[in-house]
Amino acid sequence: MFKHLASNPNNSNGRLYNELNDDLRNPFERDRARVIHSNSFRKLKHKTQVFIESESDYFRTRLTHSLEVAQISRSICRLLKLDEDLGETVALAHDLGHPPFGHIGEDALDESMNSFGGFNHNDQTLRVLTSIEKRHPEFDGLNLTWESLEGIVKHNGIMGNNLPYHLNNYSKLHNLHLKDQPHLESQIASISDDIAYNNHDVEDAIRANLISLENLAELSFFKKIIMDLKSEYKNIPDNILVYQVLRNSISKMINDVYETTKKNLDNNNIISIDNVRKNNNFLVTFSNEMKKNADIIKKFLFDNVYNHSNLSNKRNHSKKVISSLFTYFKKNNNKLPIDWTNQSIEIERLICDYISGMTDRFALNLHKEING
Repeated sequence: MFKHLASNPNNSNGRLYNELNDDLRNPFERDRARVIHSNSFRKLKHKTQVFIESESDYFRTRLTHSLEVAQISRSICRLLKLDEDLGETVALAHDLGHPPFGHIGEDALDESMNSFGGFNHNDQTLRVLTSIEKRHPEFDGLNLTWESLEGIVKHNGIMGNNLPYHLNNYSKLHNLHLKDQPHLESQIASISDDIAYNNHDVEDAIRANLISLENLAELSFFKKIIMDLKSEYKNIPDNILVYQVLRNSISKMINDVYETTKKNLDNNNIISIDNVRKNNNFLVTFSNEMKKNADIIKKFLFDNVYNHSNLSNKRNHSKKVISSLFTYFKKNNNKLPIDWTNQSIEIERLICDYISGMTDRFALNLHKEING
């Protein structure tokens, strides 16, 4: 198929710090393992995706979301004969920089860091991978390959001139070609993220009783799937129907990406990885019709789930927790854990690193402890 457009682990641009290549696995397989074995990846288990994870054993967390994105990414990479290990690595790592409480936690940290370089979870992911994780006696970070870092940094597209805090510093040390499009595996991880949350957030919202199957049937994309399933299975229970609807939806989206991407590559005469990098836009896309459906689903989720009044009080409290912790440690540097002291960075960035690495429950418990 498009094997000639796959990133080649045997022709990698290497790692920032040279290491002995004494492993039976290829470099991208090693990268995937390094992400999975990292402290930051494990902590995603107790970080919010949409719903506070402690409220139900069944709601997605950042960890399960990342695993689901990785599964979709691997499937599409396999269909197009691209490198599955690299596509999975980018997907597994893409949310490592998320703070507690999801995007509301990110907003709170960004406000606290407003005068000190700001906070961005994508930039923090790079910081986690290249600085915060400590695994090697000779350098900080996981020392991933150039291709993995490039794919993670640019999975949302090329970077402009106004680079975020850490990427601005890191790019002077390690050129990730920020003006070029990322490899196809990175583009696949990006659209896999969209497919995952456009479907799995629906399932969690139904479980949380924020929306119903009837609400879902108001969207023409889901309405047809529901009608087809009810026609095939006359007495299907609602809980099984929800699962089958989303299973069908994900399959339709994956197939659409596969067929559309094949056309994009052919129509743009993409015959080399360099052609991919120099193209004006992403080549891994939905068709126009599926893009319209995905946008409608996304708007539906924003209107009916993400901005639901049932979540607002919890989000407001979560935001106060983050802001309060930042203020506390700014005034009480000596209360930081011993392994978070004596580091040669600004105290505000150090506090930001510490808080962003917390899980939801750790942040809540620490906030309670500090405030009696």
